[in-house]
Amino acid sequence: MKLPGLSRIRDQQREQAAQCEFCGAESSLISQFLGVCLNCIRQNFEAVKPRLERAHRKARESFGLPPTPPHGPGFTCRICVNECQIAEGERSFCGARRVENGKLLGPTATKGNLSWYYDPLPTNCVADWVCPGGTGAGYPTFAHRRGPEYGYKNLAVFYQACSFDCLFCQNWYFRRVATDEPQVTASELAARADETTSCICFFGGDPTPQLPHAILVSRLARERRRDHILRICWETNGSMHPALLKQMLRLSLESGGCLKFDLKAWDERVHFALCGVSNRRTLENFKLAASYIAQRPSPPLLVASTLLVPGYVDGEEVFHIARFISSLNPEIPYALLAFYPSFCLNLPTTSKRHAGEALAAARQAGLKNVRIGNQHLLRYEDY
Repeated sequence: MKLPGLSRIRDQQREQAAQCEFCGAESSLISQFLGVCLNCIRQNFEAVKPRLERAHRKARESFGLPPTPPHGPGFTCRICVNECQIAEGERSFCGARRVENGKLLGPTATKGNLSWYYDPLPTNCVADWVCPGGTGAGYPTFAHRRGPEYGYKNLAVFYQACSFDCLFCQNWYFRRVATDEPQVTASELAARADETTSCICFFGGDPTPQLPHAILVSRLARERRRDHILRICWETNGSMHPALLKQMLRLSLESGGCLKFDLKAWDERVHFALCGVSNRRTLENFKLAASYIAQRPSPPLLVASTLLVPGYVDGEEVFHIARFISSLNPEIPYALLAFYPSFCLNLPTTSKRHAGEALAAARQAGLKNVRIGNQHLLRYEDY
């Protein structure tokens, strides 16, 4: 899909440069919004952390979202790593839940805040190069055809909330409605999986804050289509409670679907700078998910991806991510995705050189199944 105004954005980016407020370095690969370079994040994190926190606060305040996960006295939510404790009049970090008149309000297992649509297969999915819908892998148990499933469709479910605060979010507009009241019941959504729907993909935002709803939808839809192929797939930051992850894995394992983990950075300091929270739970959950692979080696149960954010997610980050994945299973598919300017990070698109270095780093780390995605976005300048 051609992105509107992308050429104009690229031209503007060539003329822009920002300065690190701490070391004085100047480069077009330093985010003016963050005001900090990658080297200072890695080498002087405690000094630059207040600047990073201000950036995340600014990114959230116009949407009515709390600057940090609330941890005062109140209702405790353990759905994700943030484990918010929400007091009267407060919202959860994801924005989906609030306490009003002594009651915890927001999405439940039976009702969610989301939008949905049908996406003809094969579709632009992080896993389309290895999944049954894009390749026919798992035919005839998990795929309708030996190749791409033309004539079938994916039920794409976009959840309007997220447990992270990614400054490069490609779908940042969900924040405008993240605090809306949930409207779609699990039974209504499950009924949308009709005779030509061969997979459901939950994404967002992120499905994590509303996983009880997504899990119930999956079970209801699979029950309705029990004699048909209906794969359950997820695109997630991996921050959910491990008990919920196990339920997700079981649904995908039995249906031929997959979990697509977005591993945004390796260094916890870099991850905080870009996403506002720690990545420890994500890495722990990825390791847990990898332990299920032996139960169904094909089609792949677990897929990883990383967005190559210029100036911040470099070859070193990719190498360490890839080495971690390889230590679990070198066959896990890994997609390196080209970046384009979005939300708060006014940076150039990923260069061909950057992507090539990241690809080489991932292979050097031992991964056998790596690709570069969104190649149409790559620019050919070296900077």
